[in-house]
Amino acid sequence: MIARIITWSMRNRLLVVCATLLLSAFGFRAMLTMPVDAIPDLSENQVIVYADWPGRSPQEIETQLTQPLSLSLQGLAGMKTVRGTSMFGFSLIQLIFEDGVKARPQVLERLNALRGKLPAEPMLGPDASGLGWVYQYFIATSGPHDLGELRTLQDTVIRPQLASVAGVAEIASVGGFVKQYQIEVDSAKMRSLGVTLQMVLEAVEGSNTSVGGKTIEENGMEFVVRGTGLLRGAADIEKIVLKDNVLLKDIARVEVGGDFRRGVLDAGGHEVVGGIVVMRSGENARAVIDAVKAKIAQLQPSLPEGVVIAPFYDRSTLIERSLGTLRNALTEQIILVILAHILFLWHFRSILIVTLPLPISILVSFIAMKEFGITANIMSLCGIAIAIGVLVDGAIVMTENVIRRCSEAEKPDFSIILTAAKQVGRPIFFAMAIILLAFVPVFALTGQEGRFFHPLAFAKTFAMLSAAVLSITLVPALCAVLMRGPFPAEDRNHLMRVLLRLYDPVLDFALKHTRLVLVLAGAVLATSLMLVRNVGSQFMPPLNEGSLLFMPTFVPGTSLTEVKRVMAWQDQVFASFPEVQIAVGKLGRADTATDPAPIEMIETTITLKSEHEWRDGMTRDKLIAEMTERLKQVPGSIPGFIQPIEGRVLMLATGIRAQLGIKLFGDDLDALQKWAFEIEKVVRTVPGATGVAASRLQGRPHIQIEPDRDALAQRGLRVDEVLDVIETGLGGKEAGVIIEGRARVPIQVRLQRSEREDIERLRDLMVKNVPLGQIATIQRVEGPNEITSEDGQLRVAVQTNVQGRDLASFVEEVQSRITTDITPRLSRGITIGYSGDYEHQQHAQRTLLFIVPCVLLIIFLLLHHIYRSAAEAAHVLLAVPFALSGGFLLQWALDIPFSVAVWVGYIALFGTAIQTAIVMVVYLEESVARGGDLIQAIKDGARLRLRPKVMTVATIIASLLPVLWSTQTGAEVMKPIAVPVIGGMVSSLVHILIVTPVCFMWARKLRRTEDGAPMV
Repeated sequence: MIARIITWSMRNRLLVVCATLLLSAFGFRAMLTMPVDAIPDLSENQVIVYADWPGRSPQEIETQLTQPLSLSLQGLAGMKTVRGTSMFGFSLIQLIFEDGVKARPQVLERLNALRGKLPAEPMLGPDASGLGWVYQYFIATSGPHDLGELRTLQDTVIRPQLASVAGVAEIASVGGFVKQYQIEVDSAKMRSLGVTLQMVLEAVEGSNTSVGGKTIEENGMEFVVRGTGLLRGAADIEKIVLKDNVLLKDIARVEVGGDFRRGVLDAGGHEVVGGIVVMRSGENARAVIDAVKAKIAQLQPSLPEGVVIAPFYDRSTLIERSLGTLRNALTEQIILVILAHILFLWHFRSILIVTLPLPISILVSFIAMKEFGITANIMSLCGIAIAIGVLVDGAIVMTENVIRRCSEAEKPDFSIILTAAKQVGRPIFFAMAIILLAFVPVFALTGQEGRFFHPLAFAKTFAMLSAAVLSITLVPALCAVLMRGPFPAEDRNHLMRVLLRLYDPVLDFALKHTRLVLVLAGAVLATSLMLVRNVGSQFMPPLNEGSLLFMPTFVPGTSLTEVKRVMAWQDQVFASFPEVQIAVGKLGRADTATDPAPIEMIETTITLKSEHEWRDGMTRDKLIAEMTERLKQVPGSIPGFIQPIEGRVLMLATGIRAQLGIKLFGDDLDALQKWAFEIEKVVRTVPGATGVAASRLQGRPHIQIEPDRDALAQRGLRVDEVLDVIETGLGGKEAGVIIEGRARVPIQVRLQRSEREDIERLRDLMVKNVPLGQIATIQRVEGPNEITSEDGQLRVAVQTNVQGRDLASFVEEVQSRITTDITPRLSRGITIGYSGDYEHQQHAQRTLLFIVPCVLLIIFLLLHHIYRSAAEAAHVLLAVPFALSGGFLLQWALDIPFSVAVWVGYIALFGTAIQTAIVMVVYLEESVARGGDLIQAIKDGARLRLRPKVMTVATIIASLLPVLWSTQTGAEVMKPIAVPVIGGMVSSLVHILIVTPVCFMWARKLRRTEDGAPMV
């Protein structure tokens, strides 16, 4: 069939060329319009459910909201994990589903069934992932604007405008003060005038309403009747009548203030107001960011004078840097590939034949990527980059064979070109299929590693399929059009003459000393295996995002004011480093369900300058070490550096914002906290541990007010009357809103500041003329700061990052220490688990250990089917271990630890090594089929394979060298993939040219012995 396709393509070459040009045009259009992002979306398929219950402690949130909500949401189709978090006034449920499951409709249906059954209404979080925070900004001002005015500007002008941008899930405000009308009542005046808090609430609500009276007709006109009794400001509130001759101003003071807040934003030591642009899942990140910037530019002239929207995190910068790295690498790769072709072929028309399929196959792959919803990101483009050398391999083999056949013929014509093309067409196509089959293990990866490498695998596969089809359609057609004489003989090429002069004696020696050659090859493989065992391992090399996320945590109960003071000082410290462009800190939560941070946690986004602007000799590790040393002055805080995307993906995927999380599960929160501190002490002693922190869930100071039921019975009071004074008087209760233009300003009723902020005066609060201290016990206790759970069990975690050593050996040592020092003493009912990057690494390792041998077995069976000989199939498959030896040696020399990226590089090497072995066997079999002495026939066939093999290896290595020497953004992810291929192709060259002829000779002699023929 392949021969017929080649024949048709050569006879209809004009049609083939026109179809290729049309396909290329569609590919160019797809390249310009496809979605773009920095990296693939690594987030789990998750749905966030949250509920606000203001003023409630974590215990009430856990027992009355989070726990029943978690239990009710379990059992949904495709669900993997349910994580719950109970914080002060806030409940968060994270539902993790299997990939591909349509989760939101299921969750929404279950929530509808729960409506009205819980004390607070649960809601779905935004349709956004861990990569959703694509743009963050603060409002800079040079005018007399306070934080309340700026927050009102953010909520009423900026946020609605930016939320209208296509692809934006929500705009989360953070910092400043939400404007509020505060009615602060005086309990003494209330008692003297016989007014209760409930009377105040009812009076405010009843004085702030409007009604409709339908319509009245007069003189043919229709008038709408409306009664308006809405409050317009503090003056109206003061005039509200509570009872006869008693106005609100008689018992309360009305003022404008800020609502209770759980989040603060700081830029350079000054408190500011800002916002976070949360992108909807599956959107084009660069297009969304560009649209947001355009909307900001459109909005800027309408803002008050001196007010500017200033970004402090912009994902598009990372996107442009990453894609710029790949653009440069691809350009350099194509140039080097063309130079390699010129050196080896020295036939300029044939160079067009070899080179043209390269950009065309890349353009065609963009069509498929767009149709399959794969974004142009660093991994998908990396798939194309590592495939470039292989994309032209088929064209190289076919073109070289045509040139050789034509140079041997006296009068080259169409029939000779056709015969030469058909001779290698089938093995070329089959070898391409082997390469694609060898890449199946990458498609088998699941979880975070699957989401990371599937775009690479798809992009490489699409490009390879395109190249395979072009090798039997366009390449033969171009051969028919462009193959014209003169055809220089192979030995007239200066480079090939040198190579042949070197190769002939080496091949002669190898065929005479076959056992020595095989022993040496085995020794090289064994040595490489011994050396590479010491390089360590990790999950993935971290992408240099160009930003840092500093995330210290403080002891529970640290006040917002104190954390804010420390954060302002830290931002000034960061800004003093010449490598830092801007540092903006956030404490607590932004107004979004995607940010479940307590006020004891600071997240400082540190945007770094380009590395060429750094001090001489400065590196990221040195910079982090200097920053850590400067920040050690803060007692009670645990510093930790991570990168913005990395941190958010880890948090949403595992519930831990660190590379390793040690989770303790059980039912006793006190016991879990105790053992978490014990494990923290153990982990701190392990070399390489940095940012070690146990979750400090306990130890928050509480003031607990518990009604005395006997005392209440004696005075005829109910529990709810006491609790109403606590909730409304101390915490405050909303009694409506005042509409000011487009803003809705809440009205809150509570006791005056002097009564509610003095702990000792709480006993004097009056409940229907009875002091609170006489009917309730008031005591200071310690309680939980936050309660976390997973799949129905309470959870406490110890998190740590790793610095200066590989992750796998670090985790092994941590596990060994915990098993020795902690497990024998561990309380009953407590279990320990590990998560974070280590969890993903183990998952990927188990998958690859199962899939890779299965794929190699399938390839062996295919080879056996083709050659009808287990020996020949085995010696072709031997290309894999001998190719590994070169990869191992180069990996050891560059000290690159094993990771999923490295193993993807080896998987890419498997197929290429087998492909070259298959084509070598084709040449050897062709030469042996002519008859004559076996050894001489092997020599002749091997010499014929020298130029295409050296060209292939040189092309692949040349195509990956730009990746190897690149130091730009994204190179740290691509380099571990390229190193095994480069090293493996060098050892594969030696194996194919020397060891394969030796193995082929042994296999042929064995076959002749089995057939009864004498060995030659």
